[in-house]
Amino acid sequence: MQANHNTDRLSLLSLLSEDIVDPTSLHQMRHLLNNMTPADIAHYIESAPSRVRRLFWELVDDDVEGEVLGELSEDLQQELLLRMNSEQMAALVAGLDPDDVADILQQLPDHLIPIVLQTMGEQDRQRVETVLTHDENSAGGLMNTDTITVRPDLSIDAVLRYLRRHDELPEITDSIFVVNRRDMFLGTLSLSKLLTASPSTTVREIMNTNIQGIPATMGASQVTHLFERHNWVSAPVVDEEGHLLGRITIDDVVDVIIDDAEHSLLGMAGLSDEEETFSSVRRSAPRRAVWLGINLFTAVLASAVINVFQGTIEQVVALAILMPIVASMGGVAGSQTLTVVIRGMALGQINRNNLRWLVSKEVLTGALNAMLWAVIIGAFAAWWFAAPMIGLIIGAAMVINLLTAALAGALLPVLLKAIRIDPALAGSVMLTTVTDVIGFFSFLGLATLFYL
Repeated sequence: MQANHNTDRLSLLSLLSEDIVDPTSLHQMRHLLNNMTPADIAHYIESAPSRVRRLFWELVDDDVEGEVLGELSEDLQQELLLRMNSEQMAALVAGLDPDDVADILQQLPDHLIPIVLQTMGEQDRQRVETVLTHDENSAGGLMNTDTITVRPDLSIDAVLRYLRRHDELPEITDSIFVVNRRDMFLGTLSLSKLLTASPSTTVREIMNTNIQGIPATMGASQVTHLFERHNWVSAPVVDEEGHLLGRITIDDVVDVIIDDAEHSLLGMAGLSDEEETFSSVRRSAPRRAVWLGINLFTAVLASAVINVFQGTIEQVVALAILMPIVASMGGVAGSQTLTVVIRGMALGQINRNNLRWLVSKEVLTGALNAMLWAVIIGAFAAWWFAAPMIGLIIGAAMVINLLTAALAGALLPVLLKAIRIDPALAGSVMLTTVTDVIGFFSFLGLATLFYL
């Protein structure tokens, strides 16, 4: 299969290197694209520059456009959707799962969503509206309403006859949900037990009552932790009173995991998670400019600290050579702590009960490393400049900055989250500011104290 994908890619690239408006080339490209899965088609669209993306999209067959759109990034979905009218949008999402339709519609301006919904069939509209009532980053926003339910008093034979009346089961169905007459969730009936149990056995006798329904308001990241912890393939979603609303499947959970990973990775560089590899300059430049401006402000702040000790630097030139070492070591040590804490928060492992222990552990770790490297850099600086005092000053500054870095790296994510600022996005910038300012101030301040 991988060899076929590589061949398709080489064929597409060779056609793109020729005159892509040539009718023969277009026909070949259409054939190659539409013989791929929707996920592969989306991959090739996202891997192409904007001009080629539009061409690829025009070549996609109408009957798979909706599935391909669902696989594209949110930024690209929005770009394509805004070129369509409401009827085209409704035709595009026809046949998709309600959660996928909701994800796509949420890329539209608010005033367009009701217009598109009105063009859909009554049943489809109700299902999509059910999902849209929930936050897209919650269990309710992830769920699909295509559930199969049975009552606990039914026999296995009756359940099997009921299932045979369906043309097909919903995708990724590993179990059937058991509810009472008021649609209260009671448990699950796995397909493996259903197929191996005696026909006269009742659902109540073999159903699993240990699985709890996921509250519709639960955050998407918490949902992923539950799936990982319990090795679920699908799980029920319930409202506050325990009524079954829908189900979440593993494919949606994988999407959340990937989105969270991308968010953390891009956030460390001050980039939005909407940033694409082949985003246009018009989209990329403004998004990056914001964080570059913030970084410039923090750099100016650090420079202002250096300027305060300009006289000291003029008298002891060695300080200018050694300054970057203190700031750099603090930045790296702080980033190590920051990454560990943000990861722990993402996994739901950090709370008020263990935060004090975590901070103490990180500060102690920072202290041990600070003493080790303070001795090494102090001895090196004293030998390099033949000045024991320089060695003592940079060693002391190193201890101060690494301890500060450990404390800031542990507490900044918690404080940012408390004021509803994303730690992954703002944490690294703020940490760099703290370590630079403290590093320069401690090093140059001690030098001023001992030399002037």
